[in-house]
Amino acid sequence: MQSFKSPFKGKRKVLKKYLEEGISGYKTFLQSNPDAIFALDLNGYFSCMNPSCMKISGYSFEELAKLRYQNLISVEYLDTVFNHFYKAIQGEIQNYDCKLIHKSGKHIYVNVTNAPICVDDEIVGVYCVVKDLTELKQKNEELRKVSQIYSILAENSVDTVTITNLEGEFLFVSPTSRNIIGFTPEELLGISVFDLIHKEDIDRAMQHTKLAASGKEKALDTYRMRKKDGSYVWIETLSKPIIDKETKQVNEIISISRDITERKLAEEAIKRQEERYRNLVEHSPDALMIIKNAEIIYINNTGLALFGAAGKGQIIGKEIFELLHADHITKFKTRIKQLNAGNSIPLIEKRFLRVDGSEFTAEIKGIPTIQDNKRVSHLIIRDIEDRKKTQELLLHSEKLSVTGQLAAGIAHEVRNPLTSIKGFLQLMKEKSVENKVYYDIISSEINRIELILTELLTLAKPQKMVVKKVYLRELIEQVKTLLETQAIMNNIEIVTVFKGETLEITCDENQLKQVFINLFKNSIEAMSNGGTITVGVYNFNSDKIKIICRDTGKGIPDDIINRIGEPFFTTKDNGTGLGLMISKQIIEGHNGELEILSNPNGTTIKIVLPNT
Repeated sequence: MQSFKSPFKGKRKVLKKYLEEGISGYKTFLQSNPDAIFALDLNGYFSCMNPSCMKISGYSFEELAKLRYQNLISVEYLDTVFNHFYKAIQGEIQNYDCKLIHKSGKHIYVNVTNAPICVDDEIVGVYCVVKDLTELKQKNEELRKVSQIYSILAENSVDTVTITNLEGEFLFVSPTSRNIIGFTPEELLGISVFDLIHKEDIDRAMQHTKLAASGKEKALDTYRMRKKDGSYVWIETLSKPIIDKETKQVNEIISISRDITERKLAEEAIKRQEERYRNLVEHSPDALMIIKNAEIIYINNTGLALFGAAGKGQIIGKEIFELLHADHITKFKTRIKQLNAGNSIPLIEKRFLRVDGSEFTAEIKGIPTIQDNKRVSHLIIRDIEDRKKTQELLLHSEKLSVTGQLAAGIAHEVRNPLTSIKGFLQLMKEKSVENKVYYDIISSEINRIELILTELLTLAKPQKMVVKKVYLRELIEQVKTLLETQAIMNNIEIVTVFKGETLEITCDENQLKQVFINLFKNSIEAMSNGGTITVGVYNFNSDKIKIICRDTGKGIPDDIINRIGEPFFTTKDNGTGLGLMISKQIIEGHNGELEILSNPNGTTIKIVLPNT
């Protein structure tokens, strides 16, 4: 500002008098006003000022009274300030921004209003109202920086930033929308986000919007959004409400969305893989367990069936020792220590207990592993009951094969000399009348040997079956008639029971007769003190016919019953051990089943034959 020379010396006195007389009525207003208010004479000297002048400038009243306004102005604004001051003394009200220099040297942004002071139609000075803009400038600068940062983030982020109203209409869309869904911001403004959401996900997306609109701090969800080319992309959206400070109402929602299609597809692939793995584990032919120390924390469906459990709750939480036979617990504790030390245990055979207390044999293998950063062990338990039965059947079949070979050899070797002995015995009997009783006994024993040889040959080479329709009632009644005399002599009653509509069966009549003869004879021989033989035949509209033969004898001991049917095994003094075995072969040859049950009150033979 240029130096003011004093053509205005007289006017300063007028100004001073005017201020002294006129300002007193506004003293309270001036004293309490936060803005700096002062008067300048036409040379720019301070004539009067309110307390805020000292605050904004740092100078006292006395110091300011000795200064010109130009002394407080930053150099770069001097011309601007002089220009506005000049216009004010020309009678114009001026408003402008500039920088004041605080007494401390700090620069302060201010807004200044200059108004001319008129006395008797003559301008004698200038009023100045100075407002401190420093804080506002700082806020504006911060806002500018935030806005600039936001703009950079919105334009360069891989995510899309959107602002929508509560109806879902786009109010703002960042340029990255083109990268995610192919639409430009201009194409999206004014349309609803719900027009782009997959129909299966709209309800969830609306709930997401309602959650954000309710004022929740954050709402996160995933759904499919339609791209410009018509395909769909999976997006993950984080939404936050924009709350009006005055009304406290949510008017808009800001959202950040990102493309998670690859992640979603990878998650679905992992999920499918886990599902396949789970199905493989759950339906594995072997029982699978996971134990931690000795506690069972997982078991598959095969394991539940193996242990006879109705649900996993019956197994999970137990210790593995609770499912082991008592004889195996001590040794298996050592195996658990091996697993906990990180060592596998080989396939070993153990006896286990089902939930109902019954026992079964299984093989078990242990493999140490890690789950959720903790050491656990996988147990593979394989049921070998069927395998053991198969092995027993194979062994039994092998015995039968060997027995058949032996039987055939013995029968052929014995029958030839036996024929000669029988012939010579007949000649001797005809020529000698003495010792006739002995001849009869020898002849009877020879006949018995021939019967045994016949049974051996049947065992070695079963005869060809001749099948036809046979009525079981007639067949069993014939056998009953055949053996009834022997039964009566032993004080035994034979009772028959027939129930069902059709008791006709396709079979080899002679072979079935042989079965029932063997069964009746065994029962008669088992009841030395008399008793009852009950034979029941049942068919209740089924494809199976059941035949139950029950006696009231003393039964078969437990240590013997499992051996019944083995060749040459018999408890009778004169038995061959072949009758029941041949009977079982005949029934199985008719696609049937034969089962022996016994207790001290008697023995029951159950036969099931197909009703064809």
